[in-house]
Amino acid sequence: MEKTIVLLRAVNVGGRKLPMAELRDLCRADGFDDVQTYIQSGNLVLTAKSAADAEKRIEALIAKHFGFTSEAIARTARQWAAYAKGSPFADADERANRVHLGLAKEPLNRDVAQKLAERAALGEIIEVRGDALWIDFREGVGESKLLPAFINKCAGSPVTMRNWRTVLKLDEMAGN
Repeated sequence: MEKTIVLLRAVNVGGRKLPMAELRDLCRADGFDDVQTYIQSGNLVLTAKSAADAEKRIEALIAKHFGFTSEAIARTARQWAAYAKGSPFADADERANRVHLGLAKEPLNRDVAQKLAERAALGEIIEVRGDALWIDFREGVGESKLLPAFINKCAGSPVTMRNWRTVLKLDEMAGN
């Protein structure tokens, strides 16, 4: 059993309601331990057999109890610690809402950074480090042409992103 961070894609947007208290209860009832959530955007920290097991079981719980599909993307606390120490942007702490970590369900396409950079129109800086996609939305996320569907297409699989502040908070919750 190991501490695991699970990120859910596209919850509590567009009518896809997923109350975090209810999700915590469902996870506990399904045998997960030490279940915590952070804000309403689908961030869980829990103890699981493996990240892959957590993804599969939580996706099934959401489909069964809430009636919609949401991809779960999980990493171990050890993997997460590397993200929390590894932002490629030196000023991440000062730009915490603009620096984002993106994690994909499957390995990233090799040319993801190049394809995203071709569409970046507001000075976005894109970096890939290991399995992590990093984007500094220099002018903010709201006006960027790097929309989720386009990021998914370039990455080759579903991606979910969290800002730097959330990356650090989840690291703290995981006990790193």
